[in-house]
Amino acid sequence: MKRRDLLQGAAAFGLLAAAPFSAARRVFASAGPAGGTTGTDGKQSSRPNPLTPPAQGSIPVAFLLSEGSVIIDFCGPWEVFQDVNIPGRQDAPFRLYTVAETTQPIRASGGMKIVPDYTLASAPAPKVVVIPAQGGRGAPTLEWIRESAKSADVIMSVCTGAFLLAQTGLLAGRAATTHHNGYREFAMAFPDIRLKRGARFVEDGNLASAGGLSSGIDLALRVVERYYGREAATKTAYQMEYQGQGWLNPDSNMVYATRKSTDAQPLCPVCSMEVDPKTAPRSAYQGRSYYFCMPEHKALFDATPARYLDA
Repeated sequence: MKRRDLLQGAAAFGLLAAAPFSAARRVFASAGPAGGTTGTDGKQSSRPNPLTPPAQGSIPVAFLLSEGSVIIDFCGPWEVFQDVNIPGRQDAPFRLYTVAETTQPIRASGGMKIVPDYTLASAPAPKVVVIPAQGGRGAPTLEWIRESAKSADVIMSVCTGAFLLAQTGLLAGRAATTHHNGYREFAMAFPDIRLKRGARFVEDGNLASAGGLSSGIDLALRVVERYYGREAATKTAYQMEYQGQGWLNPDSNMVYATRKSTDAQPLCPVCSMEVDPKTAPRSAYQGRSYYFCMPEHKALFDATPARYLDA
């Protein structure tokens, strides 16, 4: 049985009580929509940056994968989109499929084996594209993203998937975010992109980027809201038993915006990852010790230390 059928069946038998959802709806409504307005009755008076779903049929959502794709980056949004239920619609609101350069099995994070549904050449034209953190950077992949962006409503990256999106050139002159451990490297690699540190997600035209890992769930809920409204997104979060409210506040990752390296808890000067000074690779520069998350980052720092300290 599909999860959607299970949830709908449970609702039909009264197992999903209405009262708790009403309470959740009040909490979400009181937070106010991201960029929109809320009336005195708690109802959304205007859907911010709305997207128009088709009158019939499903919105095609492509999940772009390659070796090393991080599971939560794409499975989190997948869960969101598959759990959306719009009363009165005969078709599922979203049609989900995976895309890769080939349909050969790939290994995602943790060793999960995935057989992609389509190649870049055979994939249906998407209206939403999800780009998780991954190892792929091939020219065909970059070109597919560029072509998809011409007709897609949303191209969304999650975590360090922002690096792949940035490499297409589409983000030039626009705003974006990424995982907090990637802030420094991203800013150095793409100085023409306005990096927003501490953002849960960033939207700029038809491009959107989420922070690390679970942030993709919030951006996906935000996309649901843009298509179908606040109540549909709230119901989806409720059915998922997801109580995070980051999708209501794009600036809710501010705890990561001002992290500082200290003697007690040093951060790698290349990627800002926390490291253990007892075991981490170490370099000395201008009378101070620096610790690294991996030997490769130590080598980068040793080659041009001032570049990383000035970033």
